[in-house]
Amino acid sequence: MTIFLLLGWLLFSTSASAECTREFLIGATDKYVTAQAAGTANDVVALAAPNVTYTENEVPKAIPEGVLAESIKIDHNRSIHDTVNCATFTEIIAATNPHQYVIGTRILFNSDNEISLMESIVTDAGDWAFNATDLYWDSLENWDPIPEEKRDSREVIKSAGNSYFERFKNESVVVPFGVPCSRLEGGASTAPLNMTGDSCTLAGLPSTLVVTDRRFVVDETLGVVDIFLGFPGLDRSQGQKPMPDSHLFRIESGKIRYIHTVSSCVEAGCGMNGTIPPSTIRRLRHF
Repeated sequence: MTIFLLLGWLLFSTSASAECTREFLIGATDKYVTAQAAGTANDVVALAAPNVTYTENEVPKAIPEGVLAESIKIDHNRSIHDTVNCATFTEIIAATNPHQYVIGTRILFNSDNEISLMESIVTDAGDWAFNATDLYWDSLENWDPIPEEKRDSREVIKSAGNSYFERFKNESVVVPFGVPCSRLEGGASTAPLNMTGDSCTLAGLPSTLVVTDRRFVVDETLGVVDIFLGFPGLDRSQGQKPMPDSHLFRIESGKIRYIHTVSSCVEAGCGMNGTIPPSTIRRLRHF
């Protein structure tokens, strides 16, 4: 009897893990993007576990009561798929929607292929460096799948992105920036106009800042890691309270090439005496 139970458990475990394929995760993110465009949460709710946790800017909500209830004209979306952790991340930019948005959403699935956790950072005018209309810069970037023989390991990809935040508490940490390296913050570019230089180097930043609660989604096929985290001091009106933040890193041959951030504030302008205009981004050099 024990042997039969063991065999049954092994078959169940193999089936459950094997079903978290890239194809399944791509289908799930396609449904999520379609649902957001339509303004109906039904297809997403259908994928969710009964005890699903959903948050927007770290505030718990019911999925149908969040931004998914709003039909949004999506001008850009990109998703990454983590088959090891059964997780996804999707960035959405709505530039021509009447209400502009930049949204980052992380989804985790359980062994039954149900959504167990869904957390979105939903930003609009007044959030850090918000600029949904600056799609030109994204169009210059190459996020194509990396040829299999040139792909970095999961560990290298994760380590490259993580080193970016380790630098904030230790200035001796070397962050592997590639050249060129370009960063989009809230949709606003910090890149030189010719897009051939390095706009990512972390010069003049603190060395005692601890970036909290890092959660990773890693996609080896695209060479990308997204890190959800709490960023202390991002909203000056909130002191050192960590703010909801996502950093998406494209890694090529162990080097960071592109960084996309989505950062939510409590007060419009992040406590810096008004909304931060894109023209100030190069001076502020947000981390």
